[in-house]
Amino acid sequence: MNPGSTGTGTGTSPAVQVRDLHVTLGGAPILAGVDLTVAAGEWVTVIGPNGAGKSTLLRAVGGLLPAGHAVTLCGTPLRAMRPRARARVVATVAQSPVVPAGMSVLDYVLLGRTPYIPPLGRESAADLAAVHEVLDRLDLAAFHGRELATLSGGERQRVFLARALAQGATLLLLDEPTSALDIGHQQEVLELVDQLRRAHGLTVLATMHDLSIAGEYADRLVLLADGRVVADGPPVEVLTEELLATHYRAHVRVVSGEHGPLVVPVRPR
Repeated sequence: MNPGSTGTGTGTSPAVQVRDLHVTLGGAPILAGVDLTVAAGEWVTVIGPNGAGKSTLLRAVGGLLPAGHAVTLCGTPLRAMRPRARARVVATVAQSPVVPAGMSVLDYVLLGRTPYIPPLGRESAADLAAVHEVLDRLDLAAFHGRELATLSGGERQRVFLARALAQGATLLLLDEPTSALDIGHQQEVLELVDQLRRAHGLTVLATMHDLSIAGEYADRLVLLADGRVVADGPPVEVLTEELLATHYRAHVRVVSGEHGPLVVPVRPR
């Protein structure tokens, strides 16, 4: 499959359309002509070596970096969206979200309702109902009064996801959502995301370092290297020993798994 192809045959507007995206930070080019399409309801994970531009791509799609005319969300140019309108479409879970000291789970998740609360206004009964529904859905109701700092890593990650879901957005941007979690909590969080995606038609655009896990959950993988898309397709087409040796400079074996290819590091001879 060619870089930038959708991998789908739907006739509706893509959830994400990126065309010829260039991003320069501090005078250094980070992304150079990136094309990417994500269909509504699809899970696409961006992989690539350190410094490839993965997080920068997500930040540009989420409106956190200038993207010019390059990004369209659900058929609307990103630059034409006001921040509050954009926040109703796209929600981001960053690698290390900033959490104010002493904030409770309920108050943190309630921040997701900010796009619906008038300036200088207060949350409505509908906002509180939406938050409690999300807390129930993610099995967090018992923690609503707890401070975030007292939760385990897996519990906090569910809270970060709850805030994003409370926004009512249809597009989730997940930047290394499992990087600080052990393998059990990684599976717990990713299974939850996939269940919510299938049940509610969410679209997921993620970045991940763990290639085996990326290949198990994503419909498509996009491999970035030196700020460009060098491969785009189903995991079995992207997670190949040749591509990983070329772009990661890694010695690996790729074997077939139940849900996708598994990447096993091996020592060089």
